[in-house]
Amino acid sequence: MRATPIEINWNPGLPIFASEPFLKAVGDEYGWLGGFDDAGELRCILPYTVIRKATFRLVRFRVETIILDEGLDIREEKPFLNSSIDFFRSINADMIIPATTNSVFRTYPDGAVVAPYGSYIIDLQPPEEVLWHNIERITRQNIKTAVKKGVEIRTGQEHLKSAYDLIRFTFKRSRLPFMDIDRFESFVKGLGENCIIMKAEHENSAQSYVVFAFSDFCAYAIYAGNVVNQISGANKLLYWEAIKMFKKLGVRKYDFVGTRINPEEGSKQAALATFKRHFGAELIQGFIWKYPLNKLRYSLYCLAARLRSGGDIVDTEKHKMQYIETKEDEDKS
Repeated sequence: MRATPIEINWNPGLPIFASEPFLKAVGDEYGWLGGFDDAGELRCILPYTVIRKATFRLVRFRVETIILDEGLDIREEKPFLNSSIDFFRSINADMIIPATTNSVFRTYPDGAVVAPYGSYIIDLQPPEEVLWHNIERITRQNIKTAVKKGVEIRTGQEHLKSAYDLIRFTFKRSRLPFMDIDRFESFVKGLGENCIIMKAEHENSAQSYVVFAFSDFCAYAIYAGNVVNQISGANKLLYWEAIKMFKKLGVRKYDFVGTRINPEEGSKQAALATFKRHFGAELIQGFIWKYPLNKLRYSLYCLAARLRSGGDIVDTEKHKMQYIETKEDEDKS
């Protein structure tokens, strides 16, 4: 399998994060790499962006490898990713930084710095009553309570600024950085009609906002913000209404976007995983990774990241690879 630049030819059957308007909105450079086998068949796609930050050229993936041939297994995807590394070296990129949290790779290239990662996903193909039944009982009760209390769900781009303010405030409560308003507006603009902002409201007071990106392939709950002491079940009602809406639009999957594997019991990450699982979502496990193309510049960048925020998600989670590798060895034996 070799990686070769190809023309961008997006359609709604692919993730929205592979579309040219979106890639252009979030990257200084962008493109698609196609994975070709020895017979010249295109079997997978890897969209990418290059971000110029100070003197650094940073590659960032906005979605994992898109499999076009269902017969493409991990043993074939890995050489494709290895070949992709050669391409990024050839364009003088300094490093590949961790992908966005909606991206869960099945495998990773040789020499990558890797952490286990996953996401909770709902198959939207079953009937609505089945999707409702799959939701955990207490969560269903919370949704019904929100309806009885008069929580209403609204959608519209006019909520963009208010959504941004609450999302940024929510990130700040967790001591996490969030992009500035200009980048947020560019992000939403890049998604175009494939972006929906939903608001849970009670007596004219916002309780929760969620920004969704979607195509026929999948709907992604990208960013969310909640007020402190919100009306019980307000955000759960919002997610349920979103699930119903995307099903009616013919979207095939619903992705809660990103979860850490085996989070510490009692932690916020564990609570988030439980929240998503209680919607009947299935945990899909894979990897998130980064790669040093220029080792000196990579070391400088990682040092700056550790000083600024304690490191990135790969740094935080990579110690769990020892458990994953041990389990794989046990399974083989």
